[in-house]
Amino acid sequence: MFFMYILKSKKDNNLYIGSTNNLVRRLKEHNAGLVKSTKSRIPFKLVYYEGYANEEEARKREENLKLRARALRQLLGRIKKSIN
Repeated sequence: MFFMYILKSKKDNNLYIGSTNNLVRRLKEHNAGLVKSTKSRIPFKLVYYEGYANEEEARKREENLKLRARALRQLLGRIKKSIN
């Protein structure tokens, strides 16, 4: 199982979108400061994830949300109570 996930920084309230095959481990890595791109924004909480059968689909969804503002807006509109 592979996951596309969204984290929210408790420090600056900004979101981070990523993908992984081990959601628990990856969240621990983010909060331990082991991920260069999020190190300065710890701690994080998991606010959303989607499961996929293969890595390609999870990465495609991650890329879609990062590159297409409309797709991200639609998702955030659906989960707005979860991210507040």
